Amino acid sequence: MDDKKANNKNVTGLMIDEEKKKGLFYFLYYVGRLLWKDKTGLVGLLIFLSVIISAVFSPYLAPYDPLKQNLKISKTPPAWYKNGSIHHIFGTDDLGRDIFSRIIYGSRVSLTVGFFGVLIASSLGMIIGLVSGYVGGKLDSVIMGVVNLILALPYLVFVVFIAAILGRSLLNVILIFGFTDIPIFVRVTRGEVMKMREEGFIEAAQSVGATTSRILFKHIIPNLIGPIVTLATFEMSAMIFYESGLGFLGLSVPPSVPSWGNMLSVGRQYLTIYPWIAAYPGLAIVYTGLGINLLGDWLRDVLDPRLRRAKK
Repeated sequence: MDDKKANNKNVTGLMIDEEKKKGLFYFLYYVGRLLWKDKTGLVGLLIFLSVIISAVFSPYLAPYDPLKQNLKISKTPPAWYKNGSIHHIFGTDDLGRDIFSRIIYGSRVSLTVGFFGVLIASSLGMIIGLVSGYVGGKLDSVIMGVVNLILALPYLVFVVFIAAILGRSLLNVILIFGFTDIPIFVRVTRGEVMKMREEGFIEAAQSVGATTSRILFKHIIPNLIGPIVTLATFEMSAMIFYESGLGFLGLSVPPSVPSWGNMLSVGRQYLTIYPWIAAYPGLAIVYTGLGINLLGDWLRDVLDPRLRRAKK
């Protein structure tokens, strides 16, 4: 019976909470073991790491300057097409710029928008949701009234409207997604806090005279990390898609900045004649979104104790 329980712990990840107590090294080692057993999570991590590496080391990985134009080789097909060139693996666009190099550099814009947008939204959203859920009363009603009003607006139309007013800039895009995504984090945080507020460990802390700040920072916030991190991964993927959509509409970064959305916008004019100009930036978006979503799904299973106990 004891051996059976031990085997179940190794399979489902029940020991992860115990490994935290042994130190960071043991915790990371055990998480690595869980990741190795979950192949979809491992694939997601590898995909995500490949995008991060391409963004960080773009100057070293890109074979050409993404802004260098050469009209003599414009619209060159990919290497495996007829009349394609091995020097331009994914071909060139209408101005003779290397598509592969532009895709590598474009990962910088997507990851920057996704990371900092989620950082702003999750930080502010968690603080507001924490106050709303724990304090309650009229303050909670006011906060949720504003949140529900914002969520009632068509998100994409709302974002396009703001982007059209502020103009094309990487900073503007980050701020737009960061602040418009706050309500989602507020709602999730508030729900988790209201649920934990009625739990026995919170009542026990209150009964022994623990201060509000101690309850929040010692008991509630650590239990929010799992849901918030999981939500952040999925929202990061969504922001990358939305940024590409804004770029496609001409409302994201300036045309001089290589981004996947801008490449799609250029490629749509030649979609039936030179499909590779739009196809490969689109595949890069799908590739990145798939990796983040697979990794987020694995994080949900690992960080939520209830799912770890239910998974056999």
